[in-house]
Amino acid sequence: MKPGPVCYLLGLLLVLLVVSQPGWAQAKYMTKTGRVSFFSTSIIEDIEAHNTAVAAVLDLGTGQMAFSAPIKEFTFKRSLMQEHFNENYMESGKFPRATFTGRFTGADAAMLAKSGSHPVQVEGTLTLHGVAKHVKVAGTMEQKNGQVLAFAFFSVAPADYGIDIPMLVRENIAKIVSIKVSLTCDPAAGNAAPLPSATNSN
Repeated sequence: MKPGPVCYLLGLLLVLLVVSQPGWAQAKYMTKTGRVSFFSTSIIEDIEAHNTAVAAVLDLGTGQMAFSAPIKEFTFKRSLMQEHFNENYMESGKFPRATFTGRFTGADAAMLAKSGSHPVQVEGTLTLHGVAKHVKVAGTMEQKNGQVLAFAFFSVAPADYGIDIPMLVRENIAKIVSIKVSLTCDPAAGNAAPLPSATNSN
């Protein structure tokens, strides 16, 4: 049976357990329903897809984070486009998921206790289509109602990850694809306590 997003999440948690410092559980947050979408525009047509099955973990204590996105969970408006995406471009049977492991800076438990979103920088390894690349991404994080909200918007070039676009449809696909990541993470089991809720003072 094919492993699902929960299995990927457990694997990511295991990696962070091995490399984290003592006390990691005091600020660990996770989700199994993170969202990733991408958008590509060209003179022929626009292409957009959404994925709501992203597993992610954030560790405010060490600044580490990781996520895993199952490729086959991306949905398109047209089924034929989704089929081509999986079979011809992403080869999802061979490369079933995209992953990121890295660190973030600019936000910690004390910072996130303040109301509003806060800028962060994320740096690490993005693995897509079996190719691993070092990336730096700007994003925001916010603590709200006991959850940690994380958001990032960045671009990737399919050619950088060995994704071959057939000549016949090459004009249909943009050379740069915009990626949006949105995570709403709950305290992981074993956390000492969630962060205090950020409230506006009136």
